[in-house]
Amino acid sequence: MNWANQHREVVFLDSNAYHQKYSSYDAVLAVDAFTSIKTDYENAFQDLYQYQSQTKDWLFGYLSYDLKNDTEALHSNNFDGLDFPDLFFFQPKKLFLIKENELEIQYLRLCDDEIDSDFEEILSITTNTHHPSSITIKQRISKENYLSKVSKMLEHIHRGDIYEANFCMEFYAENAQIEPLEIYQKLNAISEPPFAVYFKNNFQYLLSASPERYLRKDGNKVISQPIKGTARRSFDIEQDEQLKSDLAQNEKERSENIMIVDLVRNDLSHTATKGSVQVEELCEIYTFKQVHQMISTIVSEVENTTSPIEILRTTFPMGSMTGAPKISAMQIIETLEETKRGLYSGAVGYFNPNGDFDFNVVIRSILYNSKNQYLSFSVGSAITSQSISENEYEECLLKAKAMFEVLQSK
Repeated sequence: MNWANQHREVVFLDSNAYHQKYSSYDAVLAVDAFTSIKTDYENAFQDLYQYQSQTKDWLFGYLSYDLKNDTEALHSNNFDGLDFPDLFFFQPKKLFLIKENELEIQYLRLCDDEIDSDFEEILSITTNTHHPSSITIKQRISKENYLSKVSKMLEHIHRGDIYEANFCMEFYAENAQIEPLEIYQKLNAISEPPFAVYFKNNFQYLLSASPERYLRKDGNKVISQPIKGTARRSFDIEQDEQLKSDLAQNEKERSENIMIVDLVRNDLSHTATKGSVQVEELCEIYTFKQVHQMISTIVSEVENTTSPIEILRTTFPMGSMTGAPKISAMQIIETLEETKRGLYSGAVGYFNPNGDFDFNVVIRSILYNSKNQYLSFSVGSAITSQSISENEYEECLLKAKAMFEVLQSK
């Protein structure tokens, strides 16, 4: 039995030593809830505000995409096979913070007598190799249907209803039996992203290889790093450099990215001090094991009195997963997609006792409910007036590649 199965609540965040300007910890592990909050979208941000204000402690958890229904007059009526709560956070009994070669351990006083026994347990752990049963992965939207829906999205764009929207489709498996930790370790190993997450809340799991930061607060500074623009990698060094260069110069990808930068600037302005919203990086190319990505960095300053929950509420959901204008894009997304997004394209992360926080974007991720044995992963791409439906479909398959690999390998 592995350590992950011994705890009801687990969050493991791994940066994979991907050091960048706004890195904090190399890895963080939080286990076992002392207190927690679990709710649907109604008054979710207000409930989280009260919980965070009262605890003033480390809190780990997630915001699902459908919290949009709390901030706007929106609805989510599509199929949901996973049945995760819309919001979940917990105050951990045990916390392990790793930075460079230092390990910091924090235990709540009520369980600090367990440190010695925990270390004995850790030293005695053996990893059992699980041989998964065959998983049949199905595609919720067929290629033909996908192309038709993108055409409808383009009609909205040409009419001027929106100028960009992120359109997603689900891959899923029923009666799926997996060992979540093993699948996470495989997914993390082939991607090595800076915002990887293993999350467990009883029988609900997130196995995430996310490369994208949604939002970070560090003192008075707020940082957003949206991704828009993807290119495949090549084993040939020269060709790989060419693919990277082509992405940097691709006008369609740049326009997608710049549209979302404008949206993020507007979102951050709701809580920013006057004149403090700045674009630090525009359309920079970052290289990961599976893909090259185009990333921009937008920052702002906030007052000491500004609630961290208000910063999240006024920027959520993240622009890279919605589109612009944001509300119109979310309305159109809901009519064309066939699955409730739930935690996919939401955010996982933490608050520290000072009210600072760091959250990823839940993409390149597998969601699993071990109780009903439903497994799901979704992928999407940004549709703009320059989009070619076939190319968008191929981009989705590229993003799904790592999830297929880990689920179908023996």
